[in-house]
Amino acid sequence: MPMALFLTVLAVCLLIIGGMVAILMTTRTPRYRTEPEHLIALFDQALDSRVNEHEWNAVVGYPIRHDEYLEGVRRRAQRLMDDHGRHGRVARGKPLLDDEGHAELTVLRDHLAARTALRHRRSEGRE
Repeated sequence: MPMALFLTVLAVCLLIIGGMVAILMTTRTPRYRTEPEHLIALFDQALDSRVNEHEWNAVVGYPIRHDEYLEGVRRRAQRLMDDHGRHGRVARGKPLLDDEGHAELTVLRDHLAARTALRHRRSEGRE
């Protein structure tokens, strides 16, 4: 009787461990893919002083490898924060960027929005 119990427990443990290994081998790592709409929404929040530095850095600090143009926009936004950012002032209710940075971010946001709208119109025209 003890040997049968031991073999049953061993079989159940091997089944559970084998199942977990199989699950881990077949699943992929989740990936976050930044799209133009994500950047536009973030820029809108920054322009309205509704974004904190952590949200900004989570999106702008993450490289975009699938689209060179978006990577350029991301780098420009990162430079804006480096040159015109007001680190720590958001927590006190101040804007994320100074006036010059705010104006440059507005231009960057409008350019990205216009380019995204143009790409959507072109893709709808092909279908």
